[in-house]
Amino acid sequence: MTPQEKVKVIKSFAQEIISEEELLKLFEEKEHPVAYDGFEPSGIAPIHFGLLRAINVKKLLETGIHLKLYLADYFAYINNKMDADIKKIQRVGEYFIEVWKASGVETNKIEIIWASDIMDSLEYWDRVLTVARHLSLNRTFKSLTIAGRSQKDILSTAQLFYPSMQVADIFEMDIDICQLGMDQRRANMIAREIADKLNWKKPIAVHHHMLLGLKGIKQMEDAEQTLIASKMSKSDPTSSIYMHDTKKEIENKIRTAFCPPNQTQGNPVFEYAKYIIFPSLGNLKIYRAKEHGGYIEYQTANELKKAYEMGNLHPNDLKMGVSESLEMLIKPVREYFEKDKKARNLYEEVIGYNITR
Repeated sequence: MTPQEKVKVIKSFAQEIISEEELLKLFEEKEHPVAYDGFEPSGIAPIHFGLLRAINVKKLLETGIHLKLYLADYFAYINNKMDADIKKIQRVGEYFIEVWKASGVETNKIEIIWASDIMDSLEYWDRVLTVARHLSLNRTFKSLTIAGRSQKDILSTAQLFYPSMQVADIFEMDIDICQLGMDQRRANMIAREIADKLNWKKPIAVHHHMLLGLKGIKQMEDAEQTLIASKMSKSDPTSSIYMHDTKKEIENKIRTAFCPPNQTQGNPVFEYAKYIIFPSLGNLKIYRAKEHGGYIEYQTANELKKAYEMGNLHPNDLKMGVSESLEMLIKPVREYFEKDKKARNLYEEVIGYNITR
């Protein structure tokens, strides 16, 4: 695969690349650049964590990237997840690994890193303080969106360390590419600025789309707050489809999801087709009764988009097709957790925890 072809693969799922020219140069100079994606271990895994993650990981590995999946256990701790019980947080992290395996992530081809492992050195905290010295308190407050917080929340002093720690992690892990969601953009941009100031290696930022929650777009004061409020969140059951949902639960959730006729922008049901079903299955099949048009199959998201916006596909038919396709993708994950004793025990333990925002 040529460097240009590798960039094309990344562009197939990236909403934003900063910058494409830097990414091409990186692939020209380095056969196996290092990328990372990070998560707070908290709660039960939704489809953006399982299905969408598997799609993106597979594409990253196709390009020869060395991928680090970062379990940010101490970030979850300072962010009060799982009642700030570090042992529970780490058990959730172990459960997350099983979700990845069940979703098709080849964990033998990636490097899984725990935040608690890389934080155990004076050098790490020296780096955190170095980053913090170059961040104003105002910039820190504004960057708390990466933790799902804002200045309006009641914050602890520990939470103010979050942005500096996340930026420090990028350099501590020697990252070439920060492959995170659009909601993490502030941290990656700070890292690029810090790199310029301190002559550290400047990371490339690859931001993927944030999957909408079932309710659709929730308008807030600005675009960033709207993004955070509208995304599918594992801590909000009313916004999420989970990797353990039954066929009936998937059907019920999709049936009541926001899905305006003739509109694909801000339509979560269309998004699930575009970002999950087409990349995973290669098509969307809809089995309608003959009197309602009969069987129809769409080969691309653009084909579906045109048909839906023109009114050639009813919202209920779109919902039916998406629901059946998601069931096809989630069913093997449910079965994995039913058959694998370790995975089943972890899930049963985690589902009994108090899930905190």
